[in-house]
Amino acid sequence: MTRIKCCGMTRTKDALLAARLGADAIGLVFTARSKRRVALEQARAIRQALPPFVDAVALFMDDEAALVEEVIATVQPDLLQFHGGEADDWCAQFRRPYLKAIAMGEGAAALPRLHDYPRAAALLLDGHVAGEAGGSGKAFDWSLLPRGLAQPVILAGGLHAGNVGAAIRAARPWAVDVASGVESAPGIKDAGKLHDFIAAVRAADEGEG
Repeated sequence: MTRIKCCGMTRTKDALLAARLGADAIGLVFTARSKRRVALEQARAIRQALPPFVDAVALFMDDEAALVEEVIATVQPDLLQFHGGEADDWCAQFRRPYLKAIAMGEGAAALPRLHDYPRAAALLLDGHVAGEAGGSGKAFDWSLLPRGLAQPVILAGGLHAGNVGAAIRAARPWAVDVASGVESAPGIKDAGKLHDFIAAVRAADEGEG
């Protein structure tokens, strides 16, 4: 079964709806570079409201270690996610499982970076180019994804209810990650789009569509 992460949550009601619909994880963005940035106290409220077995993922991009430590202490996320040029050693210093986003907007030129993070719990392949923030709604060529990587792959970038089934069939990822594809505005989730996205993932898992 393909796991589902809904990223860029800023409202408790959106996170709870995603959980009720079947999301396995929600993403909370803390980097100042993002239009989906959430305040620490609001993130803690969202985290505390989540039901069991729904993970909270804290997202950063080339931020200071002090911010990461503050988020860990205040929010207690299950996983960390790094979207910038952070090295494997830097990401691992916090002693929490971490996901490393790989910018796939350059196409095949990005593939060597898939081997730069041996301690990552999973690799998140996004559609933007290196140096850009995620959540841009850009897809990449899913056929580039190599088979047999040592780590689980999370597919992101430009996913929505209309294309996530094709993405799953093409790439066979461990999980999919969605932000802009289920929003009415940055950080504000649309209930209908959330429902349709998660339903499309489940249909793809069942071989429908």
